[in-house]
Amino acid sequence: MHTRYGPPEVVRIREVDRPAVGDRDVLVRVHATTVNRTDCAYRAARPFFMRLLTGITRPRCTIMGTEFAGKVEAVGRGVTSFSVGDRVFGYNEGAFGAHAEYLSVPQDGSIAT
Repeated sequence: MHTRYGPPEVVRIREVDRPAVGDRDVLVRVHATTVNRTDCAYRAARPFFMRLLTGITRPRCTIMGTEFAGKVEAVGRGVTSFSVGDRVFGYNEGAFGAHAEYLSVPQDGSIAT
């Protein structure tokens, strides 16, 4: 997590609640993720205009990470494309959260088996 902008040292490991699963969401237990250029730009808020997307004085999304691979742990009632146990990978820019142990993503988002 990061609650302020800055160098890599602003990132901390913390316990957080497991995300809720909406009717059309897939809960993924993340087994692998990356730290890429997008994560670095959002963490540092550089270039400065990134703050227009992420929060002017501090980050709105505190759990970073866009790319993930893992296993489906739960699905919402309206999910038809995925089942518990499916191995999946995807990209979650905007909402972020792939650096957590669990990630909830929409079934029609950038996720595939």
